[in-house]
Amino acid sequence: MAVARTKLTGWAFWESLGSPKKVVAPMVDQSELAWRILSRRYGADLCYTPMFHARLFAEEPKYRNEMWQTDSTDRPLFVQFCANDPDHLLRAAKLVETHCDAVDLNLGCPQHIAKRGRYGSFLMEEWDLIHRMVKNLAENISIPVTVKIRVFPDVEKTIAYAKMIESAGASVLTVHGRLREQKGHKTGLADWEQIRRVKQALSIPVIANGNILYAEDIDRCLASTGADAVMTAEGNLYDPSGIFTCKHLPVCDIGEEVSTYLDIVKENPKSATTAMIRGHLFKIWKPW
Repeated sequence: MAVARTKLTGWAFWESLGSPKKVVAPMVDQSELAWRILSRRYGADLCYTPMFHARLFAEEPKYRNEMWQTDSTDRPLFVQFCANDPDHLLRAAKLVETHCDAVDLNLGCPQHIAKRGRYGSFLMEEWDLIHRMVKNLAENISIPVTVKIRVFPDVEKTIAYAKMIESAGASVLTVHGRLREQKGHKTGLADWEQIRRVKQALSIPVIANGNILYAEDIDRCLASTGADAVMTAEGNLYDPSGIFTCKHLPVCDIGEEVSTYLDIVKENPKSATTAMIRGHLFKIWKPW
């Protein structure tokens, strides 16, 4: 008779992953399988999938098959969903729980589409719903639940928010140190002090997110926030070879990154859509 595997949570779970430090952020259409493979070659310890829409993922095979790909080397891996319904979120999570290490709930997306769809950071005031979604996942899937948030203007409210999510069953919390309003031309700097305060208040691992554009920013952020890992999005997209290694390629050699990425795409059919490829090439070539 098969013996049920004990579900690890919190610190035991984090340590089972090797206590990762360098994390590739969940990025819509930009942290697909091919990019995750490239990022791991350049030193990423942990990768997130792009943000998937839980209801579409659960109900539409075409959407799921186009957006979701992985392989045996793609670990550790967190799959991120946006949702506003506990049942939709659970149904989506059940489809991936045997192919990843954790399921992440996105509570950080600040874009207009998230406001229109009532998900991401536009759920920040709906604490009861958030608690129910996290708790429902934590009690009904075989892997840990993680959550990514943005901060409130009042750090004490951010701390209370983070504690509520922890109490609902989250094993890891990512804190993006920006307000919901900080996007586009209003992006501004992330508040590392808020992240530091949240880290001090919680008893689960905390990932810091925001202001990570160069490899040197990783150690500065870890020292300033006390966080257990650092997540990067833009820094990873513009300089995938340098952000985790400090080995920044001269602009004239940037084609090396492009060639490596395109080789990965060729070797792994369906690992990236044409739109994803175009997006990556634009980011990498922008310094030209």
